[in-house]
Amino acid sequence: MKRTLLLSLTLLASACGPRYGMRVPDSLVKKLPYETRIELLESENDLALAIDRVDEADNEVNRARDNIRRAKSRQEAAEDEEDRAPDASSREVAQLAIAESESRVEFLRAHQRLNVGLREVEKLSLRCAFAKFELARLTAARKAKVQGSERLEPKDYEAQVSECEAAVKEERAGLAEDTKEAQTAKEAWEAKKAALAKKTFDARASPYVENL
Repeated sequence: MKRTLLLSLTLLASACGPRYGMRVPDSLVKKLPYETRIELLESENDLALAIDRVDEADNEVNRARDNIRRAKSRQEAAEDEEDRAPDASSREVAQLAIAESESRVEFLRAHQRLNVGLREVEKLSLRCAFAKFELARLTAARKAKVQGSERLEPKDYEAQVSECEAAVKEERAGLAEDTKEAQTAKEAWEAKKAALAKKTFDARASPYVENL
C-alpha cells in the first residue's frame, strides 16, 4: 500500500501542474525526524482514500458503459421479438419490452452523464487531498524547524486548500441538474418496467424483466 501510494503521489504531482499543485520540496521532508513523520500518516491515509474514490468512480463509469451496451442488445432483441410475435398478445408484450428497454437505455445514459460528472468531482477532490497533504508536510517541517521551511509561507498552502475545496463545492452543486435528470429517467424506466412485469404476470424471473 505504501509503495502504491508513493507511486500515485509521484504521478499526481506530475499531473497536477499549476492547479493546486504547489508542493513542499521532498528534500525538506526527508530531514524530518521519525516522530514528526508519524504525524503525517493521517494526511497520507486521507490521500490514499481520495485515490481509491477516483478509482471507484472510474469503475462506476465502466460498469455503466457495460450496462448501456447490454441494454441496447436487449432493445434489439425485443424488436426482433415483435417481428416474430405470433399473435396480438405476444406482440403487445414485445412492444412493452421495447418501451421498457428504450426507457432503460435513456436512464442509463442519463445516469452515465452523472457518473462522469461525479468522477470529475472526485478527481478534483483528489487534488484537494494532495493540497492538504502538502500543507501537512509544510506544517511538520516548520514545527521541526527544518532549515529552508521558513522560506515557505503557510498561508499560500492554506489558500490552495481553501480554493480547491470551494471549487469542489461549486462542481458538486453543478451536478444538481444531472442528478434530477437521472432520477426522472429512472422513474420513467421503473414505470415501464412495472407495466411489463404486470403484463408478464409479475414474474420476478420473467425473461422480459431484468433489474440493474
